[in-house]
Amino acid sequence: MKFQISFDALDIDHNLKIAHLIAPLVDCIEIGTIPLFKHGVKIIEIFREQFPNKLIFADTKIVDQGREIVGLFGSAGADWISVMGGTSKEVIQNVCTKAHDMGKRVILDILDAGSPGQAALDAKSFGVDAIMFHQPYDKDSRTLIFVEDWNMLKGNTNVPIFISSKIGRENIDQMIALNPDGIVIGRAITEHADPLAEAHFFYDKCKK
Repeated sequence: MKFQISFDALDIDHNLKIAHLIAPLVDCIEIGTIPLFKHGVKIIEIFREQFPNKLIFADTKIVDQGREIVGLFGSAGADWISVMGGTSKEVIQNVCTKAHDMGKRVILDILDAGSPGQAALDAKSFGVDAIMFHQPYDKDSRTLIFVEDWNMLKGNTNVPIFISSKIGRENIDQMIALNPDGIVIGRAITEHADPLAEAHFFYDKCKK
């Protein structure tokens, strides 16, 4: 199971400080959408320079002008790019074509997809390399909806699936029990008083 860390703080130096602490444990470094909006390709270039041997995922959440965006962030050093599942088939396919031409990979974020099951069915034909599955934020029915959507998603594709969003100590065992291809941890590590110790905790869970 892959272990991915998402960096969402606006301060590049803060992100870098934590990244250098925990980089030996992670399979992929994710730069979140908010710091991408703030710093653009600059933050990808900096992380690429300082972590030349790590996979870097730019969470671009593309909905339009996919070829251009992939070109920008791919050239800056991103290995993975995200495109939204709710956008058009043409945009997704264009993102995949451009990314693959550059030797990059694409993750389909189904946060805005109308049907997780249909998104899963379409994913391989679109050419995506993985799917990002987020937990819903409805506190009253989160677990029920999440498990139902997960089962529908998993049963309709053989494309690797990563679970992201709001994962912490209280639910990590439940997430791992679903046997995803990767787990993405963000603020539970990056905002912790001891990010290295917390990274070790989640690393041990993912890699046992």
